[in-house]
Amino acid sequence: MNHSLEHADWTKRAGLAALTRALGPENIRWVGGAVRDGLLEIPVHDVDCATVLRPEAVIDQCAEAGIRTVPTGIEHGTVTAILDDGPVEVTTLRRDVATDGRRATIRYASDWQEDAARRDFTINALYAHPLTLRIFDFFGGLDDLDARRVRFIGDPRQRIAEDHLRILRYYRFQARFGAELDEAAEEACVQMAAMLKGLSRERVASELLCLLALPDPHETVARMHGRGVLGIILPETCDIQVAALARLVAAEREQAVAAEPLRRLAALLPPSREVAETVAARLRLSKAQRTRLAIAADRTSDDVTDIHALAYRLGVGSAVDRLLLSGEDARPLDGWEPPVFDLKGGEVVAQGVAAGPQVAKILQAVERRWIAEHFPDAARVRQILAEEID
Repeated sequence: MNHSLEHADWTKRAGLAALTRALGPENIRWVGGAVRDGLLEIPVHDVDCATVLRPEAVIDQCAEAGIRTVPTGIEHGTVTAILDDGPVEVTTLRRDVATDGRRATIRYASDWQEDAARRDFTINALYAHPLTLRIFDFFGGLDDLDARRVRFIGDPRQRIAEDHLRILRYYRFQARFGAELDEAAEEACVQMAAMLKGLSRERVASELLCLLALPDPHETVARMHGRGVLGIILPETCDIQVAALARLVAAEREQAVAAEPLRRLAALLPPSREVAETVAARLRLSKAQRTRLAIAADRTSDDVTDIHALAYRLGVGSAVDRLLLSGEDARPLDGWEPPVFDLKGGEVVAQGVAAGPQVAKILQAVERRWIAEHFPDAARVRQILAEEID
């Protein structure tokens, strides 16, 4: 692999050049995912910046340069610089002084390697000089990137003890970047998996959905299941559901349907709305997420003989979920927009029907026939109305 960022487009952003001038090229380094992905020639969206400057100095120097800042994580030393080509999080070098598995107490540092030592994986601890683009690699991250190996910095057990979420992050990065398995890393994750129970459900849900959103997470999820890690956060999953995830991923690829993590989560659950609602509550999903997961899981009662009727009733996204999970072809819904049923109660009343419950019954009857006839035009709707009134 070419260990150079010279051809990485993101390094040429005008906003980054302005930020470099404002803070000084020797005071900052690009760090983390942007450097890693740039070396892998993967598109980069967000750029993070590490600096020896204290947050107050970052704010002042940016202000002098006309760059607006927001103290998004000031308690952790992070200030977000608002640039024309995207925000950049600027974080003062740090070292941990205390950890409890969920959060860390930090102090500012002045040494780049000390800052790198508190990061999780070697491939995430790569720094780049903003002008020369020289790569600073303190823990063998470049070699691990070449080998597609996800390796903790230092002792895996210690790093997991500092932040238990690193167990799930390990598997997410393994699914995204890993080829060669680091046995010490996985053994530590397996042995310490019970610690996931102490994390906030929101953090667990976020990592799980990020994992499931990857192009093909099945092999990694299967390993998590086989080693007992998945059962800690998703005890409803069994071998059958893991196999269902594999089939779903293959169907998405075959039908050119974008990955949807909630659909994939539904594949890992029994086809039960009740179970899905229990899992959604445990993971503290949003109301919209809970609804979509429950609809996707409630697939035993599907009637997929008319997929457009299904999409009209559930919404296109949920209908695609149901179809793919049921082994059906969702491609006929590609680009399909549900029609609008434009008959109103006033029009029924105008035909001599007394206002009241009967109006709603007639509207429902007309709509059912309209759907069954595959959404005919307004003229046919009025014919159906006349027939229902008669």
